[in-house]
Amino acid sequence: MIPFAYTLLQRDPHTGARAGHFSTPHGEIPMPAFGPVGTQGAVKAMSPEELEEAGASLILANTYHLYLRPGAALIARLGGLHTFMNWPHPILTDSGGFQVFSLEGLREVDEDGVTFRSHIDGSEHRFTPESVVATQEQLGADVIMCFDECAAPDNRAYSEAAMERTHRWAVRCHEAQTRSDQALFGIVQGGIYPELRAKSARFLVELDLPGYAIGGLSVGESKAEMHAMLELVAPLLPEDKPRYLMGVGSPEDLFEGVSRGIDLFDCVLPTRLARNGGLLTRQGRINLRNAQYAEQAGPIEEGCDCYTCQHYSAGYVRHLLKAREIFGLRLASIHNVRFMLRTMGEIRQSILDGTFAALREEFLSEYRIIPHAAREAERARYRSGTRSLKRPQVAGNGSLGGAIEDER
Repeated sequence: MIPFAYTLLQRDPHTGARAGHFSTPHGEIPMPAFGPVGTQGAVKAMSPEELEEAGASLILANTYHLYLRPGAALIARLGGLHTFMNWPHPILTDSGGFQVFSLEGLREVDEDGVTFRSHIDGSEHRFTPESVVATQEQLGADVIMCFDECAAPDNRAYSEAAMERTHRWAVRCHEAQTRSDQALFGIVQGGIYPELRAKSARFLVELDLPGYAIGGLSVGESKAEMHAMLELVAPLLPEDKPRYLMGVGSPEDLFEGVSRGIDLFDCVLPTRLARNGGLLTRQGRINLRNAQYAEQAGPIEEGCDCYTCQHYSAGYVRHLLKAREIFGLRLASIHNVRFMLRTMGEIRQSILDGTFAALREEFLSEYRIIPHAAREAERARYRSGTRSLKRPQVAGNGSLGGAIEDER
């Protein structure tokens, strides 16, 4: 069996932050780590070479989307995701569970699994714990996820029922796994209810899996509620296994999550913001489409080492975005992804140096965080692509139409 070993290198003396690395068949993942999301087998607007240059050690792909198009069997015949994507480093695939459960009105849940209709053409499909594991084994990622059920944060009864089903499905996923070169992670559920989260963590730990994720957060609850769940759950998870916070990854979330013991993050935020003119800087997000940047001859951010800032002015990138030139989307995406990966690199080094608490205080004092109301409006505006799928509309020919952005 190929080992998936987490090695702890250093703890921060003032917080729950820790630095280490996770070994996989395609290399080590320095932790804490941020994984750019490549839903369809590609991080939007960026090549694998650009991701390497930006410092990515891991990328994510989406089981739901790849199952529907082009199909896991085809990817397997073409050598698996690593060959298919030309990405020689670690890959993580989620189970597709969140996407399926987001298809409200287009799926039916039972004890055995979920029957759902494709958002692409309305065709009917079925996911079970066994089929989801089989699909991820065909895709060939290094880290694969158990099939889980995610509930709305404000419904305790549903949160408990979904958590219990998630536990039963995790056992079935564990029993269904046949490949020893893939690490199967369990997913802690339970909404914003402390007793449910604690129960879920303790149950999954008994399965002795290679790693554990915390799911069902950043789905409408407040930041304070999310932080409370992390403070509760992380200490209940094994110290010698990675802790993965699913779908969370704004710059401030990296610091807040790491300080509470999280090792791995993923989020579509950097590339989604970039495509809409949002650029990340040490002082917070800026909207590069604003007129004030039209004549900025310098880079998006002084001192930034990304390819974009080293070669192009903010005024030029703004022009490309305003003109809807694809190159502008690429340059903005490169900047944002590099910002996230550089920030995580600084976090990791500060833990090793014993200066994380000071770095966290410095960063959060300078970084302008979007107010809660504006953040929730943004979340609602982009929810269809960020954490759920827009319900398809029935077209005149009876098929399911309507645009959907294929990004997790």
